[in-house]
Amino acid sequence: MTKTTTSAPVLGIRALNRATLDRQLLLRRSGLSAKAAVGHLLGLQAQNVKPPYHALAARLDGFTPEALSRLMADREVVRIVTMRSTIHTHTAEDCLTLRPLVQPARDRELTNFRKGLDGVDLDRLAVLARELVETEPRTMKQLREALLAEWPDADPQSLAIAARCKLPLVQVTPRGLWGSSGQVALTTAEHWLGRPAEPVPAPDATVLRYLAAFGPASVKDMQTWAGLTRLREAFERLRPQLLTFRDENGVELFDLPDAPRPAEDTPAPPRLLPEFDNLLLSHADRTRVVPKEYWGRSWQGNQAYCTLLVDGFLAGVWRLTADALVVEPFGRLTRAQREDVTAEGERMLGTLHPGTPYDIRFGTVVGK
Repeated sequence: MTKTTTSAPVLGIRALNRATLDRQLLLRRSGLSAKAAVGHLLGLQAQNVKPPYHALAARLDGFTPEALSRLMADREVVRIVTMRSTIHTHTAEDCLTLRPLVQPARDRELTNFRKGLDGVDLDRLAVLARELVETEPRTMKQLREALLAEWPDADPQSLAIAARCKLPLVQVTPRGLWGSSGQVALTTAEHWLGRPAEPVPAPDATVLRYLAAFGPASVKDMQTWAGLTRLREAFERLRPQLLTFRDENGVELFDLPDAPRPAEDTPAPPRLLPEFDNLLLSHADRTRVVPKEYWGRSWQGNQAYCTLLVDGFLAGVWRLTADALVVEPFGRLTRAQREDVTAEGERMLGTLHPGTPYDIRFGTVVGK
C-alpha cells in the first residue's frame, strides 16, 4: 500500500452507498429525459425487455414507457451486447463507441468456443454474417443455419456466437418496445443507425463517465463493470485530475472532484429495481449496496429476481403477478418502511401500468 493510499480519506460503506445512489439517480428522481438518463448511466442492463423500463421508472420524474419505446423506434437507443457480454440498452452514440471499447472482451469470449469453431475462418465468418444481417435482419436460428451451410462440421451455436462476438449486432424493433412482442432479429449497428462505428477509443473518457455514474470506485470496480482488464494505466494518466480515497479495507478509490458525495445519513427512499440492475453489478466489491448476509439471495439458479432497496441497500425481491405486486423482504420492515415501500409500489404501477388494478402484498419473508 502506498503512502498516498494510506493517507487518503476513508469512505465507509454508507458514504459509498449514498454517493453511488446519488449518481445512479436513486436518492431522488431526476428530471433528465430518458435519453439523457440512458447516456448518463452508460446504458441499462437489458437481458429482457422490461428491465430498462423499470430502471428508468425508479429513477426519473415523469417517465413514461412510451418515451423509451419512442427512442428505440426512432433508433436513438438500441439493444446490443456490450459490457460483461450482456445485452444493454445504449444511446446510438454509446453503441458506436462503447462496443469498440469492449471488443477485446468479446474476442476473449470467443476462445471459450474454439473447439466448436475448429477450421472456421473467423474473418470470413464476419464478412458472411455481415452480408446476411445487412441484407435483412436475421434471428440467431437463421444465422446459425446460414453459417452452418458454409461450415457443416462446426458447432451451430458456436457459429452464431462467433458472429455476435465479431460484429456489433443490434436487436431491431419491435423487439424491446413496451407492450409489443417480437422475436430477436439482428443487424449491424452501422446498418441500423446509418453511420459507421467510431475508432476504438482510449478508455480515459469512459473512466470519467464511469466515475460520474458509479463512483467513487477502484480500478477493479471499473474492470468488473466493463468486463475489461488493464485499465490501471488509464486511471494513472487521469490521477492528476482526480481525487483519491480508500475504503474500509484500504482499497484505493478514485473520484471526480466535483461529483456528489452526500452525507451518509442522507435519506434514501425505497426503490423497486429490475433484475440485474447495473447498480448491483458494476463494482468488484458490491457491499456498498448488497449487505454480505444477503449476497446471492436476489437470484436462484438461472432465475434472477427484481430487487428492492430499503435505506439504500438490497432488502428483498419483488414480482408482478396477474393481480398484485408482491414484495418479499429478506428481513422485517418497520411499519413506516412498509408504508414507504407501498407508496413506491403505487408510483411504479401508476407509471408503467396506469389504469390497471393491482393489489400490493407483502409475501412470506424470503429465507436463505
